[in-house]
Formats: sequence, C-alpha cells, structure tokens
Amino acid sequence: MEASTSKSLSESQQQALSIATQSIAPNWPLDRMIAVNPLWQRIDHHFNQVAADVSWLASARCHMDQATYYAWYKDGRIDDSALEKAAAEYDLELRGDELMGYLITPEKRPDSWRNIADWADLSRSENKMSWHDEITHQISQFCAAHYQQQRPMLQRQYREQSMNLYQHWLYITRQDRGLSIIMSEDELNKEFDQLPENQEELIALVIKEFGLSDAALSLYCQALLLDINGWGAYLAYRRFEAEKSGSQDQDILSLLAIKLAWEWVVWRYMSRHHQDDFDILTQRWDNQLRNMHDLGGQHKIALLPQMIWARALELSEQTDLVKKLRSHHPEPANTPSMQAIFCIDVRSEVYRRALEQLSPNIETYGFAGFFGLPIEYQQAGTQSFRPQLPGLIAPSVQVFESHTDEELLNEASREASWHRWGSTAVATFSMVESMGWWYAFKMFKNTCLDLFSHQHAEEAAKPPKTVNWSLTRQGTALTVQDQAELAKGVLDVMGLKSFAETILLVGHGSNSRNNLQSAGLECGACGGQSGEINVRVLAQLLNDAGVREALRSLGYDLPDNTQFVPALHNTITDHVTCYLHPKQEGVIHWLQQATYFTQQERALDLDPKLMDMDKVERDHAYQLRAKDWSQTRPEWGLANNNAFVIAPRALTRGLDLQGRSFLHDYQADKDPDGSILERLLTAPMLVTHWINMQYNLSTTDNFKFGSGNKVLHNAVGEHIGLFEGNGGDLRIGLATQSIYDGERWMHTPERLNVFIHAPKDRIVELVKKHSVLSHLVDNEWLYLFQWQDQHIARLYEGDWQPM
Repeated sequence: MEASTSKSLSESQQQALSIATQSIAPNWPLDRMIAVNPLWQRIDHHFNQVAADVSWLASARCHMDQATYYAWYKDGRIDDSALEKAAAEYDLELRGDELMGYLITPEKRPDSWRNIADWADLSRSENKMSWHDEITHQISQFCAAHYQQQRPMLQRQYREQSMNLYQHWLYITRQDRGLSIIMSEDELNKEFDQLPENQEELIALVIKEFGLSDAALSLYCQALLLDINGWGAYLAYRRFEAEKSGSQDQDILSLLAIKLAWEWVVWRYMSRHHQDDFDILTQRWDNQLRNMHDLGGQHKIALLPQMIWARALELSEQTDLVKKLRSHHPEPANTPSMQAIFCIDVRSEVYRRALEQLSPNIETYGFAGFFGLPIEYQQAGTQSFRPQLPGLIAPSVQVFESHTDEELLNEASREASWHRWGSTAVATFSMVESMGWWYAFKMFKNTCLDLFSHQHAEEAAKPPKTVNWSLTRQGTALTVQDQAELAKGVLDVMGLKSFAETILLVGHGSNSRNNLQSAGLECGACGGQSGEINVRVLAQLLNDAGVREALRSLGYDLPDNTQFVPALHNTITDHVTCYLHPKQEGVIHWLQQATYFTQQERALDLDPKLMDMDKVERDHAYQLRAKDWSQTRPEWGLANNNAFVIAPRALTRGLDLQGRSFLHDYQADKDPDGSILERLLTAPMLVTHWINMQYNLSTTDNFKFGSGNKVLHNAVGEHIGLFEGNGGDLRIGLATQSIYDGERWMHTPERLNVFIHAPKDRIVELVKKHSVLSHLVDNEWLYLFQWQDQHIARLYEGDWQPM
C-alpha cells in the first residue's frame, strides 16, 4: 500500500484491506496457464469454513448439489456405511432412512451478501440495465484496455501522468458520457466528478459513508473482489510475480477502490434521484451489516447435507483405492532393458501401464514434470524468457539454443505466423459471425490440412533435428561442475537403482487447434508449457562426457553404454516422440504398441465410435482429432484425478489406477535425512493439489470458478485471459467442455488423497515444519496417508488414524 495511506486510513483499516486483497488467489495468463486452487489464499482456514464463507459472500459453491450426489448414490458410487460415517464426523446422529430423508430434502439456501449495487437492482425497473451488470462490464472493459500491450490512444496521457489504476479509471470514466445513456440515468456522470482523486481518500470516504467497522470492511471488500474475481485473480498474479522479483504491485488495491467508487456513486445517485428506493436500500444495508456474522453460520448449517454427501463420496472412493493398494503384491524386479521416466501427470499412468505390459524388463518411473530443472527458456530470435517450472518457483538458470538450425527457426516462424490466430480472439468459435467469409477461409484451410494429412505414427516417431543448449546463471555460463551438480540433484530425486541401456526422459504436451486454453493441457509443472525443453536439456546434461566424469566424484557412475533419450508424450494422440534416435533396437516398436493400447483404453470416454475401429484407423482418428478446429473436447486432460502416490513403482506396478493418480517414485531408504521427501511435499504435491482443486471447483461452480462455454471464448489482450462472449468479468478455471460430456460429469470433485511410503515420524516432522503443509492437512484441503506394507493410516491434526 502507498505511504499516503496512513494519512487517510487507520492501521486497523489498512489491515482489514490487506486481508481482503490477500484473499484472492493468482490466475496465470493464457500463454502460461497452469492449474490453480482459486481459494489458495484461504487455506489457513478449514475447507468447510471457506466453503461457507464464499457461499454467503459470493453465492459460490464448493460442493455439488444434493440431487447429483443422490444420483451417484443410486449408481453405487456412494455406499451406506460411508454415509453413516460421514454423518458421524459431522456429529449428526441419524441413520438409515432417517439419514437419507435428511440428505435428499431439497436444499434451502439462505440469502447471500449483497453489495450496494445488488440492493439497488432489487428496486430497479426491468427495462433498465442492471447496476451490477454494467459495473462489471465497465470495469472489465477498462481493465482489458489498460493492461493490453496494444494500448488505446488515451494510454499516452496515462503514461505521462503516472496514474495508478484507480486514477486512470477515474480519468477515463469522467470522460465517458455514455454511462448516463446506458443506465438511463441523466445525472449519473456528475457523480464521478465528486470522487476523490486519491484512492485512499476514496476508501476512507466510503468507510465513513457506509458506517463500516473494521470487521465489516474486510468482509465487504472480500465480497467486492469476489464479485470481480477474474480480474482480481489476474492482478493477484501480477502481485505474485512482482514479489518473486523483489518488487511490489498494488493494482489489486486499486481495483478494490474502483469497486468501492462505483458503490459510492450508486449510493449517492440514489439518495439524490430515487429517494424512496434509497430509503429502502439504507434500511436493508444497515440490517445486513448488523446481521452479517449470522449469515456465515446460516450458510454453514444449510451446507451440511452437501458436506456429508461430499465426505461420503470421498470415503467410498478412498476405501476402494486403499483396498486396491493393500491387495497388490509386487513381483520380483528384473534387470531392466529399458527405463522410461515420465512426468507424474495422471495421463501418463495409462501409458506407463501399457508400456510395462509389453515386457517385464521395461521399468517406468514417475518424476515431477519440470524434471528438477529450475530453468527459463529463451527461444532463438526473441528477447523474452519463458519459465519452464511451477509457478510457485522462481527460475535460477537460463537456457537457449547455442547452435540454432536456421531452417527449423524459419519453419517455426512461418508456423507461428499462420497459426497466430490460434491464441487470439479471432481464433475462437465466437468470431465466426463477426469475421464472415474471411474466417470461413481460415476454417476451410484448416479442414483441408486435416483431410489431406496422412501422417502415420511411424512418421511421427522420426526424431526431430537436434540442437545444442547453453545454460547460464545470472549471465555466466554454467561450468561442467555446475552442470554436474545440477544433474546430481535430479538423479537424487529420480531414485534409479541401476541404469539401463536406454533411459527415456518423457515430458508431455498437448497440441490442439482453436483452443484458447490449450496451455492448460500442457504440463502444469512447466509453467503451462510442454516438457520438451526440460527433457532435452536434461538429456544433454546426462549424455555429456564431461558432466558424467564430474558426476563420478558426486557418487554417480553412469555406464558408458547408457543413452538418455529425451521424448515427449502427446496427451491427445498418445504418441511418444523421441528427440534422439534410440540406439537400442525395439524401443520405437514398444512405444508404438503402447500408443495403440493407450488409445484403445481412452477411446470409450473420448468417443465410443473409436471402439469400432482397428488400431491403425483409431490412431489416425486421434491425430485428426488433435487437428480439428471444431473439436471442443480434444482430450479430457487431468479430469477425474483423485490421488498422488509417493512410493516405489514396484508397489503400484500392474495396478489399474484408471488414469486418476499422479505417481512419483520415492525410495525412503535413499533419503535418510528426508530432504528429498521435503522437496516432493513442498513442490509436486502443491502442484497436484492445485490441479485437483481447479478441477473440483470448476465442476462444483463453473460460473464462479470456471470459464463457461468454450465456444464463446474470446481472448483478452491476446494472452491476459478470456471473456465468455464479449464482456463480463475475466473468466478463470476450466471450460464446461473440459469436465462435462453433455450427459455426465467427467470429473468427480473430491479432495486429493496423498499416499506416502515413508516413516511416519518423517512425514509428521515435515508437515509440522511447513505451515503450508499443516494448513493443507489439518484444514482438510487434502488427505495425507502413510503407506507401509499392508498398513495405511491417515494423518490428521498430528495423529495417525488407521483406515
């Protein structure tokens, strides 16, 4: 907050504002889209409490409706014993028919909090534009113009005067004479002239005018920011990135000031022009302030049936998964002829299982998607750097092509120019009507490419041309010793007991057309990018003779005949492309067969028609699907994820985990000080939690936490975010088409189950050490289990509870 704040606001008021602005979680731009828990900033409170809070503050839902849960119960997905146990956890002493009667009684949801504009709309003529809708539209359009790189002419004056976001909004809004016409309120524009130039003075004015205590101020401001959560999340992202670099960005406070300014304008305007309606509004507002804390309690009581249903669903699925893990008996290990290390993404679980079925001598491992490389990538011919690691972590190493293939660079440039519409507003379905015949030409071109494309898997398996990578840190090239230490850190976490002749390093990516959220299908651990750069850089390190020599003194003697092959798993087609040709015979054949098996397993959920094809036809259909500009569901992404297993692969090999589990290899006996487990819990586990909660909340409330209909998506400022249609708030989360097939939900909202094969005391120590882990575990944002032999117990509030 600016230094001048103290002149207008007390310390307690500043604290209330800070609580409100810090309550909004960041949301990454389209070109770096990663999964985020939209309630991340609230994890220091219990999940159920937060569910009640956002219910009464924003009418948001963190659970499915009772009818959906009941339908799942009738389908056998929720059993009676789980229902009774869940009811007991909530101290509800009902059983059998009496419990069921309570759970299926139609929900009676209490009224939620209303802002000033919402109260004003209750008495507004239906023939007039609603205050709420126009305020959202006006602020959203302004923010889009303010933050886009191609800025409007008025931005010149903004730059010259060094206005903050609030001041720029006020300057633009005072010139907008159309607001009075749109709202059918002749004198409306005059009210903006009365607003203070300084945002702190505006906030102080509103506090006094509305009679806000410090507690009421914090909750009211949270409600206002949740009302424009999309832009709030984007500004929270800007703040997060600024803090990572040691600077500050307070635009989210300015956004709050803009919302408060509109509230004050509506209040003052109605007091002067609609006195009768204003009297009713003030009465309702004062009554709401007096009873605001009761609202939270009322919503928590009203949500109890959904909470019980949700917990019963989780208990039912946990029981099934625990039985599966307990019943499995690992087979003796064989000498591996090939090892493949995959990103832990749930989509790789299906492919790994298919690959392992081909030979007992094939081993697969799970490793965090960015492969332990804290890198950012500078593409040849550009000046910008792109992070290739989780959004929570700042990169420390820069990589770029030291010897660039000009032909490849020119080809990439031509491809980017032709497909640039694929990442802008004019790439989307909603632009068909406005672009007319010109857009039809683009679609015709893409259709022709699809129809006349005869690329087969054998062609896709041909390795692309290679490049050499340079690594620097703060402008200085990494020495061989630096590179060896970087490689050692990766090998430590990788946990290989031996080294096969061929070791595939398999990242993953997705390649779809006409999809503004395509980055969300890439690797969430790679900053919304594919894992290609990471595996290619890591393979270069591990294949380098000098690095291998330096690694010997660090405890790793890599065999001379071991070849690390970087590869990429295309999660739409399930092809794995190798970026170095494997020297070992049979590797490409194995990958091809695993592709066929995986495609067959996914076919039923993707399109039942695929089941009637032979493997070659099906393979071609998958490739066409990826190239189809009209395909709204190119793949299901990480839908239906529900578990993260940190354990040796031997304990899960042969188990059908249905593509729902993140699998990270971990050998507790090779981690005596727990440092590797600490890295797994504070990085990959947080990423999997974010993925899980993004899918959960996009499903339970797609209006507030999702992005609506993909067909209506339009890009904002090329990559800032997207609108559903041509306005409204910036949308976050997943499109409906990513979680719903038109008849059934493809994602089951349940909190993540984390199974760890490690000593109990080590797990407890790490959870206590990191407050973020304590919050996640004790506030039940996820469930943490220790898995040892046939025993599985849950950690909750420092105690172990046997399953």
